[in-house]
Amino acid sequence: MEYWTYILYSETLNKFYTGQTNNLDARIERHNLALVKSTKNGIPWKLIYSTKQSSRTEAIKLETKIKKRGAKRFLEDL
Repeated sequence: MEYWTYILYSETLNKFYTGQTNNLDARIERHNLALVKSTKNGIPWKLIYSTKQSSRTEAIKLETKIKKRGAKRFLEDL
């Protein structure tokens, strides 16, 4: 199964959100329907980065790396 690591951005909050999922479209929809407690105040969320990973373990590793570095800095380094 494929997994995705992704970064969303909220202009409302001027904040980034980093996560991982096996269904990127459905997950973004959940964020934007206020079904995710941690992101419901930032609607609308825009997908600004995503990358496919070969396993959930790899997706979580990259998610952790991005969170430690900070999404903004991670994106600047790309």
